[in-house]
Amino acid sequence: MDETEADGASEKVTLRSVDLARAAGISTQQVRNYEEAGIIPPADRTASGYRSFTPRHRAALLTYRALAKGYGTGPAQRILRAVHRGDVPAALAQVNESHAVLHEQRRSLQAAGEALTAVAERAPEEEAPPRSVLRIGELAHQLGLRPSALRVWESAGLLSPLREPVTGYRCFGPAEIREARLIALLRQSRYPLPQIRTVLDDLRGFGSTAELRAALARREQELTSLTTAMLEGSGLLHTYLRDYGPGAGR
Repeated sequence: MDETEADGASEKVTLRSVDLARAAGISTQQVRNYEEAGIIPPADRTASGYRSFTPRHRAALLTYRALAKGYGTGPAQRILRAVHRGDVPAALAQVNESHAVLHEQRRSLQAAGEALTAVAERAPEEEAPPRSVLRIGELAHQLGLRPSALRVWESAGLLSPLREPVTGYRCFGPAEIREARLIALLRQSRYPLPQIRTVLDDLRGFGSTAELRAALARREQELTSLTTAMLEGSGLLHTYLRDYGPGAGR
């Protein structure tokens, strides 16, 4: 039997929903959901109405699961759907877009790290603008934010602005301005509010940047792990396109 015949014979192997579920570590209902969503190709039906799968379906399922780990479920679904409708350029465009997003996240992290370290290591009075006290609208304008963002951060316990005695307006001194700038930079790098609180507590309690550096290091490790997962997923996608994509003789 030559290689073509061997490949054809492998496609005649039938698999059940439970076989695919076990291979991917998911439920049989998820397998059916993936088929209905176009993430794996449509299954044939037996005379009794049961789904009949092939090694191609298993390969599609494992490829999707790997892509989802690195690219996220949304992009992974778009990639496989494009492949299954024969639009490989659209699938690869989604791959390129996801890599571009990751690249921008790395650049943002690097820039945030440099800026955060510089801001955090300065004394609050060094950060003071020409006016040492700003109202909420003025500070929001300097940071390129809406005043509502500063109110949200205050409600979350990240900021504690002073209040003008007569009017009750929020006002921010040098220390509060520095903290607002730190929060804005961290939010730009997609840090969650609880993690930002830890950074601010460290700065307030010890005047150090140790927790800040640890947070940046954790984010760097997250991006590295994400990159590795994307490489694994793209490797399986390449194999799937080679074996089952348009022009592969399937």
